[in-house]
Amino acid sequence: MSAKLTATSTLPLPNSSQTIPRLGFGVYQSPADVCEKSCTTALQAGYRHIDTAQFYANEAQVGSAVRKSGVKRSDVYITTKILSAGGSVEKSYQKCVDSVKKLDEGSGGDDGYVDLFLIHSPNAGKAAREEMWGALLRLHKEGKAKAIGVSNFGIGHIEGLKGLGDVWPPHVNQIELHPFSQQREIVDYCHKNGIIVEAYSPLVRNQKAYDETLVSLAKKYNKETAQILIRYSIQKNWVTLPKSDTPARIKSNADIFDFEISAEDMKTLDDLDEGEAGSIVQAVNNS
Repeated sequence: MSAKLTATSTLPLPNSSQTIPRLGFGVYQSPADVCEKSCTTALQAGYRHIDTAQFYANEAQVGSAVRKSGVKRSDVYITTKILSAGGSVEKSYQKCVDSVKKLDEGSGGDDGYVDLFLIHSPNAGKAAREEMWGALLRLHKEGKAKAIGVSNFGIGHIEGLKGLGDVWPPHVNQIELHPFSQQREIVDYCHKNGIIVEAYSPLVRNQKAYDETLVSLAKKYNKETAQILIRYSIQKNWVTLPKSDTPARIKSNADIFDFEISAEDMKTLDDLDEGEAGSIVQAVNNS
């Protein structure tokens, strides 16, 4: 692992000509009236990857920030997600097209696209998963989604998508990941099958800001605990998605490329794993 990585460093998406920026900017629970400003700050700070979702109700604000930023659309990686099936593949597809229009209407006509479209959750059941995957397969075939994937999916859920179309495995699985919830079984499965692992809630929603181990390491590296967590995530070869609406935090969360956590200290962080008990959102079901 080289400390010479930057905010625009990417990982190659397996079975694809696409790449994905290692550092992303999350906008979960970013209110519509705040989200555009936060995304603008993030883009100015060097982020080139924004992660939103239909459920977040701020896709339009993300799209507006990108269009107004002065950064070329092709230089910004935009991810969104569909949470609930529409009732048919066609209806789910139309829900996805609506998202593409909100995020990339500046492309005009039918040329808009998102870089990555995910199924947000497996929890709606097998039929809903298959319906939404069918919609994403069509989106991908038409170029409206450059890559497609899943979120919160366990091994059985991913295996269940086999044979449903010409994309398998999914390009990405986005799950909760941080030192306290490392979900090693699904992470190992994804790495073995060429699926990019994305880490949401890498900052543990600030619930571990005063953890003794993190505080000690932050002092050692002259960094903040949040920066230790984000750098850890990067060095695990995960795409990491820190979120903040505080401008100073948005900037400092991207300031993690001038140091490297030693192998010994990575092991110390690895040893914080609490399994499912360490999850603050959702540990995947691998059965």
